[in-house]
Amino acid sequence: MAKTEDDVGKVWDLAERIGFCMLSTATGRDIRARPMAAYVERLENAFYFLTDASSHKDDEVERNPSVCLAFADSRGQKYVSISGTAEIENDREKIHELWATPAKAWWESADDPSIRILKVTPSFAEYWDSPGTVVSYIKMAAAALTNARPDMGDTAKVNM
Repeated sequence: MAKTEDDVGKVWDLAERIGFCMLSTATGRDIRARPMAAYVERLENAFYFLTDASSHKDDEVERNPSVCLAFADSRGQKYVSISGTAEIENDREKIHELWATPAKAWWESADDPSIRILKVTPSFAEYWDSPGTVVSYIKMAAAALTNARPDMGDTAKVNM
């Protein structure tokens, strides 16, 4: 499994550009996913999310910190899946740093005492970066006619 700086950079670039992901946690025997706004901090090797102290995901993370972040830009045919370890933090300074418009839908201010940070440290990622829907369909049609595999863009498995 290759880990080139280009592949690692591609993971961070795609996640940052897409911005929203499905955060998956274990609920015992089941897996549960919910959409979350990601704050991508490449220099800190972390993804941050604002969450509420009373949410189920916080309890799930405490029981099993292994999570998956699934980023998808279906129109652009770009996808990133990131596995990592999550932890819940109550860093008020970091909460103020991350406070942005999407958070206002859930809390009135960054000073709300119920806000927590969910921090994910990545360990493994996989990405798919194809040239886009129209080009992909043309390549698939051409491949079907010639019995060849289409070149659907870049993909890599990356240890983070």
